Amino acid sequence: MSSKEVGQAVAALLEQVRAIQARGIDRESLPEIVSLLEKLAERRDFFNFASFPPPAAAASEGKTAIRYRLNDDGDDSPTLYLNSLLPGKQTPPHNHETWAIIVAVEGTEFNRVYLRTDDGSDPEFATLQLEREITVQPGAPIAFLGDDIHDIRVEGERPTLHFHLYGRPLEALSGRFAVQPDGRLKNYNRNHMEPSAAVVYA
Repeated sequence: MSSKEVGQAVAALLEQVRAIQARGIDRESLPEIVSLLEKLAERRDFFNFASFPPPAAAASEGKTAIRYRLNDDGDDSPTLYLNSLLPGKQTPPHNHETWAIIVAVEGTEFNRVYLRTDDGSDPEFATLQLEREITVQPGAPIAFLGDDIHDIRVEGERPTLHFHLYGRPLEALSGRFAVQPDGRLKNYNRNHMEPSAAVVYA
């Protein structure tokens, strides 16, 4: 396995994704992208813990996640990340501001998906109702539109290695919010997102 081969595989996926996005993303088109990403996840010779290690538990100093950014094609282009989360990692409920897909290579991540029950008139507050719970693992992906809200947690003893694909790079999304336990909204990127690791292939 060479970095050139990985880069070619990532670039080929993103070319197909951009063609789908050009037609418009909705609930019906998301499964097309999921299928493409699941095929890439089968390339365990490319994507594995040896090449994309999780945070070292003994040296993490509380760090529970590492996000590898696999391409940089500008602020308006689909962007692929490979995330490794340690057991104990969790997030508050949050949106993505753009469509998003999670496909597992290794490990299990528990997702709760919420309905927003307020009318959105208060820019600093939201109320949520649990809609469903989904276990993301190999063969069981999840997909979102930009206004969908979910949270995650990782349990057990094994880290995860999951693809996260977004319609735009996370670093360019200024409108993501996190819902606090009391319903208050905080900017997700400023308050909860760590920088991505600089591993760029395309």
